[in-house]
Amino acid sequence: MADKEPKGRMFSRRRRANVEGGRQRKHEVWVSDVEEGVLQRLASAQHVTVPRFLVEAALSSEARETPTQRREMMVELIRLHRTLGAMANNVNQMAKATNAGSDLPAELHSTVSRLREIAEQVDGVLDGMHS
Repeated sequence: MADKEPKGRMFSRRRRANVEGGRQRKHEVWVSDVEEGVLQRLASAQHVTVPRFLVEAALSSEARETPTQRREMMVELIRLHRTLGAMANNVNQMAKATNAGSDLPAELHSTVSRLREIAEQVDGVLDGMHS
């Protein structure tokens, strides 16, 4: 979109910038009084008109996840969080045994390796939420 502000303009535009050739398509949307109030409040908070708010919100949503995708990612993060909690407990037990004079537990290396894998999975889920 060509929403660049003209040079020297102190404040941002409420309306979208003009585009060469004009805009050839129009969409009409009917809303209830309650919906209108919400739209007015949201647009006002961003210092834009309702039409600009609607267009920008709709077009920006293309890059975001759907509510279903977001819910799936949250379920995966909760699962990974629980796994990390259980593994942290295991590491604490190994550290306590080592501090009490025992040898380094053999499973420590595999546990730490698994912790790294889970951390990478968390990064993957978070990357998916922001891509």
